[in-house]
Amino acid sequence: MNDKNLMKKAADNIRILAASMVEKANSGHPGGAMGGADFINVLFSEFLVYDPENPNWEGRDRFFLDPGHMSPMLYSALALQGKFTLDELKEFRQWDSPTPGHPERDLARGIENTSGPLGQGHTFGAGAAIAEKFLEARLGKEAMQHKIYAYISDGGVEEEISQGTGRIAGILGLNNLIMFYDSNDIQLSTPTNVVMKEDTEAKYKAWGWNVITCNGNDADEIREALKAAQKEEKRPTLIIGKTIMGKGALRADGTSYEACINTHGAPLGGDAYVNTIKNLGGNPENPFVIFPEVEKLYADRRNELKKIVAERHAAEAEWAKSNPEKAALLKEWFSGNAPKVDWSALVQKENSATRAASAACLGVLAEQVPNMICASADLSNSDKTDGFLKKTTSLQADDFNGAFFQAGVAELTMACMCIGMYLHGGVIPACGTFFVFSDYMKPAVRMAALMEVPIKFIWTHDAFRVGEDGPTHEPVEQEAQIRLMEKLKNHHGKDSVRVFRPADADETTVCWAMAMENVETPTALIFSRQNITKLPAGNDYEQARKGAYVVAGSDDNFDVILLASGSEVSTLVAGAELLRKDGIKIRIVSVPSEGLFRNQSKEYQESILPAGSKIFGMTAGLPVTLEGLVGANGRVWGMPSFGFSAPYKVLDEKLGYTGDNVYKQVKAFLAE
Repeated sequence: MNDKNLMKKAADNIRILAASMVEKANSGHPGGAMGGADFINVLFSEFLVYDPENPNWEGRDRFFLDPGHMSPMLYSALALQGKFTLDELKEFRQWDSPTPGHPERDLARGIENTSGPLGQGHTFGAGAAIAEKFLEARLGKEAMQHKIYAYISDGGVEEEISQGTGRIAGILGLNNLIMFYDSNDIQLSTPTNVVMKEDTEAKYKAWGWNVITCNGNDADEIREALKAAQKEEKRPTLIIGKTIMGKGALRADGTSYEACINTHGAPLGGDAYVNTIKNLGGNPENPFVIFPEVEKLYADRRNELKKIVAERHAAEAEWAKSNPEKAALLKEWFSGNAPKVDWSALVQKENSATRAASAACLGVLAEQVPNMICASADLSNSDKTDGFLKKTTSLQADDFNGAFFQAGVAELTMACMCIGMYLHGGVIPACGTFFVFSDYMKPAVRMAALMEVPIKFIWTHDAFRVGEDGPTHEPVEQEAQIRLMEKLKNHHGKDSVRVFRPADADETTVCWAMAMENVETPTALIFSRQNITKLPAGNDYEQARKGAYVVAGSDDNFDVILLASGSEVSTLVAGAELLRKDGIKIRIVSVPSEGLFRNQSKEYQESILPAGSKIFGMTAGLPVTLEGLVGANGRVWGMPSFGFSAPYKVLDEKLGYTGDNVYKQVKAFLAE
């Protein structure tokens, strides 16, 4: 046990560095970082187990920060570990700096997750806890015996996603999850009592959590809380630490600046900053310093960790020797490589809905990819993720031998937990719901794109053809929204999301194969509710790997190109039959992924959509979905407004999604 005065000195060192980072940048949030310094210091200097020489060690504890605005706290604490230099702290929020305003995932530096939108970070942590339990059930305690630590703030508790996280973590009994709630009663605009008067302790207890309260600025109380949390065998633990916003801060006149809204989201400024740094034992003229005794504290911890980790590695080596098959699985699962899947035996049912075809693909994956977890937001028998579920069982408290995650009605929570599973490592996650409910998931999709998490999003009921449910359940603008993510590049210049909307059952198989091969970005798979007529005989579905291709039966010297994705392709085929009776030659192009098509060579793109061609597009979404492909001189038949409630065949007729209307519209287009 470290001396309490030393622990206070170390926490004050973090406070000085955090406040100084914000002051130098003239931007940021010092108050929360100063209040949380005691907890992160105790955790990092006494409890968190990691390998100082191998940041990617599979058996390490994980720390997930939820309030990304508290990055100065995390960067400062990691600097004490030796993961950041003091010069790098000085570059906080500057161009090309490794210390941006909100942390971005960087395992080499000890940052497990990108954080920013409140609520998502601790949900990633809960997902990681599920992954650890899942892998422990398959590999054994010797390989998987670590803890997941999460850090949440008042704002994260307020965000609705915290309800889903609390509910699921409790029902699954994630005793490997330990979360610190930095309860400082202050947020950016108001004291928390203006917007929150709930009994947080009672709420989490009702969800089945172990709840411990402590003085979040007292190292001894924090230490005892963490010890108790580590001993918990059945429940996740919430440590409610009552902390002081801006701990140690003084105003320009020397009075206390603690527990003040103004310190939450702005530099302390001027004499207030100077007085604060002096009060904390620092030098305002040279604040970027690690005190010698603090440096020794963390050096001692590094030496201690080397011994702890050496023992763990020795035990892992013995385990690997006794369990060579499991050791090989661990190595492969954490490699980041795509799994090997044999699709050759899969024969899709002709003229089926692509959601049903997806179910068949998921059945193959459930049998062949043992480290895959599939999830659904209470829709498995409708979004057809039950194709996976039928080959396994659902995850349950005390039984993680299954591989299906029942999230309940919580799309955002589900998506973030699945992202957390991937962030943990060793797990390939997929999650499903209706396409219209992707609206609830957009913040998670964006974070997956930023972190380059190759999660598989399964979205079914892809258009107005959902029957009588009406416009509330009919996606119209959703495809245009997610297609924008195909156009947006991540930091490595890749399409931030790969999007597929297959034209029939067999094209679905190829799209699923590509999704599983994609280990660089998230994949969105968009499937139909209704049956779709199979594309013409002889169609080369492998051409879908290029994002867009010419459908079998197309004419060589065409007069017009008909272009679509999903079920509209078969509608174009029906229209083409009528047009050919009038002597019009047709090329039909299926475009399951515009983003992938745009990544092909210019020569290939030109071969599919030659410049100057007349192009007619059809989409069940907004016309803008295809306007970039048909060009300025093309025409798109799309949905200009919300849908209507009626049986889908009636809607097809009323809204013009028939072969007859394709004939009519193309004839008028060619006559212009």
